[in-house]
Amino acid sequence: MPNLDHSAQHKSFRDPEDLRTFPNGKAEIIKVGGAEIGRLTFAPGWKWSADVKPIAQTSSCEAPHFQYHVSGKLAIQMDDGTTFIAGPGDVTSLPSGHDAWVVGDEPAVVVDWYGASNYAKQS
Repeated sequence: MPNLDHSAQHKSFRDPEDLRTFPNGKAEIIKVGGAEIGRLTFAPGWKWSADVKPIAQTSSCEAPHFQYHVSGKLAIQMDDGTTFIAGPGDVTSLPSGHDAWVVGDEPAVVVDWYGASNYAKQS
C-alpha cells in the first residue's frame, strides 16, 4: 500500500511523469497523492500476449490491476480460464496471471489505480 499524501494536488494525464509505449498501445503514468496511477490506451488489435509479453518476459501478465474502463472493450482471460469482457463504466480487479485483448474497432482506455507503476516498464 502506498504512503498516501492527502495534501491538495492537481495532475493531468496530458503531462504524465512517465510515458511508456509498446506495440499498439501506451501507458501514461502520473504520481499524485503518494500513488502512481496509469492511463492505459490500447489500439484495436492490441493483445497483451503479443504486444507486452516480450517486454514483461513472463508467460502471462503478472501485474495485478484495479481498473476503471473508460472506453472500448477488453476481453480478459485469467490463467484459470475464466474469461469476461469489460467495457465503459466497468471496474475490474485482476490478480496476477491473465491475458487481455481489445475487442472491436474502438481503442480501449482504462485508468489503473494499482499495477500501472511497473506495467510495460523496460528494464
